[in-house]
Amino acid sequence: MKVLNLQCSHQHSFEGWFASEDDFQSQLSRGLVECPLCADKSVQKLPSAPRLNLGGRQDPDASAKQSPSSSTAVNAQESAAGRDMTAVTGMPAGASQAQQAAFLQALRHVLANTEDVGTRFADEARRMHYGEQEARSIRGQTSVREAVELLEEGIDVMPLPLPAAVKETLQ
Repeated sequence: MKVLNLQCSHQHSFEGWFASEDDFQSQLSRGLVECPLCADKSVQKLPSAPRLNLGGRQDPDASAKQSPSSSTAVNAQESAAGRDMTAVTGMPAGASQAQQAAFLQALRHVLANTEDVGTRFADEARRMHYGEQEARSIRGQTSVREAVELLEEGIDVMPLPLPAAVKETLQ
């Protein structure tokens, strides 16, 4: 089994597990490898070094004394496309793996604790707001125009970006 560090064109980093390098290349060429956060199929393999346990303990300050953090470079390279993906996925381009994991965990919590009312969202929100129906936590789809109308009526709504990773169970 080969574990590869991968990154999409929006700087979302993730792991991929493949039987071999050939298996990775085959899946990549067939468009089967995609970012779990934004479903981008433009994925590249990042360089990685094998982990070697040599028994010695590394000086904790040694890594800080090396080259400057790459996170600054990633943030500086954020493109217009990366900023657009923030609106789609809720994650800024170049977010750390810890940030990505926390974001996905929060979204999964919301999905687990809300009812999906689909395209009936605006109607259901109005019924609850005006006391025609018992209040509950819901999510669904509506147009931008409908969302603005709900806000104008005093009904609190917010967009909920759903990246590919939370739409279905990862295997």
